[in-house]
Amino acid sequence: MSTEAPKRHKWQWENATAGAAAGFATVAVMYPLDVVRTRFQVNDGRVSHLPSYKNTAHAVFTIARSEGLRGLYAGFLPGTLGSTISWGLYFFFYDKAKQRYARNGEGKLSPGLHLASAAEAGGLVCLCTNPVWLVKTRLQLQSPLHQTRPYSGLYDAFRTITREEGFSALYRGIVPGLLLQVSHGAIQFTAYEELRKVIIDFKSKRSTFHNQNPDKLLNSVDYAVLGATSKLAAILLTYPFQVMRSRLQQRPSGDGVPRYMDTWHVVKETARFEGIRGFYKGITANLLKNAPASSITFIVYENVLKFLKPTIRND
Repeated sequence: MSTEAPKRHKWQWENATAGAAAGFATVAVMYPLDVVRTRFQVNDGRVSHLPSYKNTAHAVFTIARSEGLRGLYAGFLPGTLGSTISWGLYFFFYDKAKQRYARNGEGKLSPGLHLASAAEAGGLVCLCTNPVWLVKTRLQLQSPLHQTRPYSGLYDAFRTITREEGFSALYRGIVPGLLLQVSHGAIQFTAYEELRKVIIDFKSKRSTFHNQNPDKLLNSVDYAVLGATSKLAAILLTYPFQVMRSRLQQRPSGDGVPRYMDTWHVVKETARFEGIRGFYKGITANLLKNAPASSITFIVYENVLKFLKPTIRND
């Protein structure tokens, strides 16, 4: 991703396409760990209808043994749909924001403007995709111990939720979701952009070719390192928001009463019964999933972008 805003409007679809391809590749490869993470996040140890696991490996083997491949890929359709749409929209909104901010400067963006661009993109994506993430979370939490009629799929979940809980239920968890998307994306992309500039400056000084295109100085290994490092920083700082969102998005019990009423209720109950560790449940599975996943995302994104750019230039 260039530190300069793209100058041609035709590049907008290019960034969206690259982002969508990156999102799909990421979720397809690492999805079982996403299911494990979600199940750890919502298990506060005070309910009997949620399965308990000793660790990430035990969770993967237990789910595979008791629920099969279907259990490991529960909610895969909304997960794939949500990730593909989210990354596509994220890179599109992020690129648009950088273009807008660059017009007010000299073409290059400061770290503060990168932060603002990423935060703006994250907030818009969250508003567009929260219903998809809610359905994904509920499908992931369905297990043989579930006490209510399971959703048969994506469409049945949307239909049942709107009929039984109302349209507003699709936006449960929107507050921690917004905090998560805005802060996580802002931290990740700011770290990515700043680390990218450091690597480019370092390689430029060692290169024998002057005025070389910065994009050609970086390879897939560089993108992998950049993606994993920036993702790790964002995860460690924003993970509690993920736990809050997952707990709010759980399906209500048979009497229709949600386990957690709002964000503040989640914070109070989690702190009271589980302490600070409760806000980091499932982080091992999350790190195992997202560090390599982010590398995959940025490798695919940058290489698809390189592939599409000649096409755009020839239009």
